[in-house]
Amino acid sequence: MKKLINAVEDVVKDSLVGVAAAHPDSITVDMENQVVLRADAPHQGKVGLVSGGGSGHEPLHSGYVGYGMLDAACCGQVFTSPVPDQMMAADKAVGGGAGILHIVKNYTGDVMNFDMAAEMSAAESGTRVESVLVADDVAVQDSLYTAGRRGVGLTVLMEKILGAGAEAGRNLDALLALGSRVNDGGRSYGVALTSCVVPAAGEPTFELADDEIELGIGIHGEPGRKRAKLGTAAEVAEELVEPILADLDFTGAPVIAMLNGMGGTPLLEQYLMWGEVSKVLSGKGVTVARTLVGNHITSLEMAGCSLTLLKADDDLLSLWDAPVNTPGLRWGC
Repeated sequence: MKKLINAVEDVVKDSLVGVAAAHPDSITVDMENQVVLRADAPHQGKVGLVSGGGSGHEPLHSGYVGYGMLDAACCGQVFTSPVPDQMMAADKAVGGGAGILHIVKNYTGDVMNFDMAAEMSAAESGTRVESVLVADDVAVQDSLYTAGRRGVGLTVLMEKILGAGAEAGRNLDALLALGSRVNDGGRSYGVALTSCVVPAAGEPTFELADDEIELGIGIHGEPGRKRAKLGTAAEVAEELVEPILADLDFTGAPVIAMLNGMGGTPLLEQYLMWGEVSKVLSGKGVTVARTLVGNHITSLEMAGCSLTLLKADDDLLSLWDAPVNTPGLRWGC
C-alpha cells in the first residue's frame, strides 16, 4: 500500500483539516463531529439539505457543500457510514426553520443511521426532518450492503437538483416530490479495471487479472454483475449502456448524463469513454441534453468509470443549470 497519509486512523480527520484550509471563505468544518458546513449556514426560511456517507468517495459528499447544493455533509470513516450524532450536529447547524431534508444513499448503515438521526433531531428541535433515498444502481437488486438497489452516481445529480430547488425557496414537500422524480428517472451502472485499497485493510479489496474487468461494481468495491475480459473502449461503452437502457426507457425525453471516473482513471480516458458512450446512446435514440464528465463519486484509487442517466424535463434542466458554487462543482457564479 502506497498512500499519502500520516496514520491510518487519522486519514479522515487529516483530510478535513485540508478541506477547511483550502476553502476558508465558503465552508467551515466541525472537526469534533466531522461535518462540513456552509460558512453562511443556517439560512432562515430555507430547507436545510444534509447528506453524507463513508469517506473515500470525494468529492461526494463534502465537496458538494455550498451555494446551490448541500448545507452540510457528514463524513464517516472510509467506506463506513457516519453515526447519528454527526447527522444531528449537522441538522442543528443548518436548520433555518423550514425543515431538514436528508439525502441518503441506499446502503443499510446509511439508511439506519440517517433514519435514527431524523427521529432524534425532530424530537429534540421540533423541526420536521425528512429523507429522500437514492437507489439507482441497475447492477444488482440486493447485495451484502443493501436491501434493494444501491445508491451510486445519481446521488450527485440529486444533490445538485435538490440543492437548486432549496436555494430557489421550494418547501420540504416540494423537495420530497422532486427527489422522488429524480430517483424514479435515474439509473447507473459501473465498471472497474482495478480494485482500490482501503487504508485500514492495506490490500486490494478484490483481485483482477491484467486482462479482466468487473462489470456492475458498487462504490465500495462490492462485487458486480459479472467478470469479463477487457475489450476496447467501444465494447466497454456498450456494456455500460445496455443494462441501463434495458431497465428504463430513456427515449422520448431529454437526458442528463454523467460519465464518472472512479478515482484512478485519467480524464483522457474518461472523455474517450464519453465519446464512445455518446455514440451508443445516439444510436439507440437517446437525446443527451446535458453532460457531466469527471471524478464526482469515486472509490479511492479504483480505476474504472460509471454511467448515470436521468430522464429530464424543462424543470429538471432549469434546476441543473442553476448556479452552483462548491469545491467540487461550480458554474453560473
